[in-house]
Amino acid sequence: MGLSYSLLFLLFLVPFAYLCFPKLWLRKKLAIANSNSSCQNQRLPPGRTGWPLLGESLEYFTKIRQGVPYQFVKDRMNKYSSKVFRTSLIGQPMVILCSAEGNKFLFSNERKLVQVWWPSTMDKIFPKSDHRPSSEHSNRLRKLLPFILKTDVLREYVGIMDAVMKKHLQTEWNCEEVNVGDKAKKYLLTLACNIFLGLDDPEKIDELAKGTEDVGTGIHSMPFNLPGTALNRAIKASKLMRKEVEALIRQRRSDVSEYGPSSGKDFVSHMVLARDDNGQLLSDGDIASHLVGLVQAGYTTIHSTITIIMKYLSELPDIYTSVLKEQKEIAIIKEQNGRLSWEDLRKMKHTWDVALEVLRIYTPGTGSFREAITDFVFDGYTIPRGSKIHWIFDVTHKNPEYFRDPEKFDPSRFQGDGMAPFTFVPFGGGARMCPGNEYARVSILIFLHNVVTHFRWKKLIPDEEVLHYPVPRPAQGLPIRLYPHQP
Repeated sequence: MGLSYSLLFLLFLVPFAYLCFPKLWLRKKLAIANSNSSCQNQRLPPGRTGWPLLGESLEYFTKIRQGVPYQFVKDRMNKYSSKVFRTSLIGQPMVILCSAEGNKFLFSNERKLVQVWWPSTMDKIFPKSDHRPSSEHSNRLRKLLPFILKTDVLREYVGIMDAVMKKHLQTEWNCEEVNVGDKAKKYLLTLACNIFLGLDDPEKIDELAKGTEDVGTGIHSMPFNLPGTALNRAIKASKLMRKEVEALIRQRRSDVSEYGPSSGKDFVSHMVLARDDNGQLLSDGDIASHLVGLVQAGYTTIHSTITIIMKYLSELPDIYTSVLKEQKEIAIIKEQNGRLSWEDLRKMKHTWDVALEVLRIYTPGTGSFREAITDFVFDGYTIPRGSKIHWIFDVTHKNPEYFRDPEKFDPSRFQGDGMAPFTFVPFGGGARMCPGNEYARVSILIFLHNVVTHFRWKKLIPDEEVLHYPVPRPAQGLPIRLYPHQP
């Protein structure tokens, strides 16, 4: 992982030591958040801001690596407040909301009291020509994404996505042993490149694949761009990936110019015709940043979920049997080698419950961020305009108040009326609901249908450790031995 966080701490402690007395840097940051506030006399959330610059980031990232981010929150909930507290993370004073009520508040007040905010790492990894923050560009991108991610469009892509998986199964799973992480990665990147880039050249897809791991780690890293750090590697990897995509964009611009808009039906063609708020066409560099971000998003979190599902299906025979039963019922009504349809996916209710339980226990990523666009009060505490707000998945996903015996794998939780509102939020909620949630569902179900109806499998490393950073994944990628079903 390059320089350890402990070493980074020592490197930055000395040049910023003068800030320790009396923590002038953090006081200044808090003063900025409070400036021009009409609520300065109201009480701020309780908590502490920790070390200058680093704040409480070291403990925060340590808990993430240990797979217990909820413990970071729980310790402070017990000490300060069960609903909200104040800390300092990734160089920012931060407010953390700690309940389903907090989730509801954030999701219900998008663009009223809060707006999306991203750490500076995103701007460094996916730079834009106007140097405006990623949060502003994300709003523009969300307006363009329905072209490719809305339900009506995805419905038409199901057959194509299933064909990609069937080809992948024939070429990559025709052996006795496989590494699930490697195979799932290839499937998902092929899928993302097909859907978002209109790209099906295996060599070019492999070139893009080289940087995905570094970019994924850098997104969730400390914001220090020094040689050897995760962020530095991510910036370099992203630059190479964007260079590959820019060549594709130039070709697509040429095609559209020569044959007209109707020549392109993929998302790249849509992007080269898109305009910014001033009516100007987007630059090749900006489009490439958007597209590399989309390919990354279409890979990292779904890859984590698929790999962990395969892990559980190998460990829990009863769950595997119930999933196989559902998938065989769907398979027998299809023609031989017939492609899946949208209606078939809707029948996979139990399989999707299994996936949802994995998303609850091993939610990819830690959470998301917001910024207060005006002063407001939550649970009796003032949140000043400009404050950064962090909501963490595990705050509700691992809370026994919402999920009884939260570490137990139990897909039946999602049957019937399901969960209480705002307790299960792997895709966010409200106006900022992840636009790729249906794409994720389709990708996961198509993968599971094809693998489960062809194989049983056994883990080759019985006690393989699950790493949690930057997203949950088996340490060795989950190597398995395949046992094909008899015809």
